[in-house]
Amino acid sequence: MTKWALPFVAFFVYTAAAMMIDQRLDFTAESEKGRAILAKVARRLIPFIAIIYAFNILDRTNISIASLTMKPDLHFSDTVYGIGAGMFFIGYFFFEAPSNLILEKVGARIWIARIMFTWGLVSSAMMFVTTPTMFYVMRFLLGLAEAGFYPGMILYLTYWFPTAQRAQAVARFVAVSAIVGVVGGPLSGMLLWMDGIGGLKGWQWVFLLEGVPSCLLGFVVLKYLTDKPEKAKWLYPEEKNWLMQTLASEATVRETKHGVSVWGAFKDPLILRFCLLFFLYVSAGYGLGFFTPQIFKAQTTWSAQFISLVTALPGLVGAVAMLLSAAHSDKTGERKYHVAIGAAIGALGICLIAVSHDPYFTLAAMTVTSIGTGMCQGPFWAMPTSMLTGAAAAGGIAFINSVGNLGGFAGPVAMGKLKDLTQNYQAGLFVLAGMLLAASILSATTRLRQ
Repeated sequence: MTKWALPFVAFFVYTAAAMMIDQRLDFTAESEKGRAILAKVARRLIPFIAIIYAFNILDRTNISIASLTMKPDLHFSDTVYGIGAGMFFIGYFFFEAPSNLILEKVGARIWIARIMFTWGLVSSAMMFVTTPTMFYVMRFLLGLAEAGFYPGMILYLTYWFPTAQRAQAVARFVAVSAIVGVVGGPLSGMLLWMDGIGGLKGWQWVFLLEGVPSCLLGFVVLKYLTDKPEKAKWLYPEEKNWLMQTLASEATVRETKHGVSVWGAFKDPLILRFCLLFFLYVSAGYGLGFFTPQIFKAQTTWSAQFISLVTALPGLVGAVAMLLSAAHSDKTGERKYHVAIGAAIGALGICLIAVSHDPYFTLAAMTVTSIGTGMCQGPFWAMPTSMLTGAAAAGGIAFINSVGNLGGFAGPVAMGKLKDLTQNYQAGLFVLAGMLLAASILSATTRLRQ
């Protein structure tokens, strides 16, 4: 049964993503012609991006389910686990901006294929971890290998979608993370049942069987992905011309209004503000995400497989909130208050988790959190991409993502240390809620450039 699981995941993600980008979901443009072209581009690209992003999320976060048996097998404390989970983002930080600048030079097709192949290899090699030091090193290398993928996808979407449609484009590709949660978490839980087969532990099978497909998909990327509209053989000449002219016109306006160079983007006060906002958001998200299975394990006697299924459900609701928020943000042109309101709702949800002693109430509170954090994604990335272009966009987007993703180290480490110190998750959860509340205030008080 297991050997059919990963192809099923890919098919499920592709189908769901295709439904998400249907042109009836308010993919508006100034003309019927423009709407039809953008819908065609979305149907071609977003389902495929969704598939590769699915495996990116799976390989990055499967440690949360694997840890249910990996931690006791290897005698890792919560502090060791939190540091190891977070070390991914240290490696990610060092190569993020350089990776995106290379993508801008060599093209998305070649560079994304390279990223997928190397991260698949390292993810599979996680099965050989036996000590805390090896755990830290392998998670660091996984971050190094994956660096540039997510900001590369954000940058890639700017090559194909005008500003007015960008929040929805980002949200529809990001929303697949919730779909991965629905099928990826239970898949990891199912692989834990393979414990003892071939002399391997269940968590070792998780890393092996979820890493290999990423390597194989790297070769598919080389065949399928199109770098830019001018190279798209699947668009008619008049469709290419409309898209290229629309995007070029926007780029000219951005360059005239903002004129930010790649180095200027790294020290621009507004870009630095986006970095801090994203850092707070990511700290809370990964701090909760990596410990969600542990929280349920502490509250229940549920099996690892059932926990993996239950923890997937809030993400599905969050995906709906993400899509609705992005559509409304694009329709109104408003960004910062969508982020602020979403972050505030997320903070409330985490506070409810902190005071909960009932697993079903905890599940409801996690759903509230997922709704809030989901509302932020599309509108947030629409802000910096509306003011950056060319190399500045490549470097700026990667800079925001790399600095922000250091929160992926801070959040889990804080949760792990506070858990070992207090013997419960409450203190860590309140810290995460405070971070989201700070992000809400920061977004609401941001003065965006017109």
